[in-house]
Amino acid sequence: MQTAVIFDLDGTLIDSAPDIHAVANAVLALHSFAPLPVAQVRGFVGRGVPHLVHCLIAASDADPEGPLHAQMVAEFVARYSDAVALTTLYPGVRGALEALASAGHPLGLCTNKPVAPTLAVLRHFGLEALFGAVVGGDSLAVRKPDPAPLHQAHFLLGRGPVLYVGDSEIDAETAERAGLGFALYTEGYRRSDLHAIRHDIAFSDHAMLPGIVAHWPAPR
Repeated sequence: MQTAVIFDLDGTLIDSAPDIHAVANAVLALHSFAPLPVAQVRGFVGRGVPHLVHCLIAASDADPEGPLHAQMVAEFVARYSDAVALTTLYPGVRGALEALASAGHPLGLCTNKPVAPTLAVLRHFGLEALFGAVVGGDSLAVRKPDPAPLHQAHFLLGRGPVLYVGDSEIDAETAERAGLGFALYTEGYRRSDLHAIRHDIAFSDHAMLPGIVAHWPAPR
């Protein structure tokens, strides 16, 4: 059985920080908060929209636990569902995905991005048909680093050998808690030193990925 490959999305396959930044500042402006720089907003990405909005409010010196949070989450989601104009694929992503699919590797996504914007960006880049499983941040009652979403994606792909590919501390923790191998893309949104993040293999170029997967051992 061919190894399945499950990917994180933001910071792993796509650089969506410019779109997330634009939506974040649009929502902040609705409440007369000052705009935040893209690097700061990028640092809030990875744990889902409610966490990101919590960080936006806290960074604006307001109460992230108050009623404003739910309102701003709704405002963010309304603008985020089709925010793809500024998002780009990382170099080599399309070729790597197509090569993996052609070699018979089942492909899946496990992301904390909500399902609607996840599917919107896949359609935008013409990649939707490549993925046999898509689990988003609102697919289950929990999000990464809880291992349940990754287990769900694995189940949907058939429970065979699997490798999880991500870019962040959250992805590394998710893979570890799920008991799965983890390949770390080093050019994404991680905040820690490379050696501080648990991983089985690291790569900086997606063109390397088909070779990595072809020689991947059975899961632990």
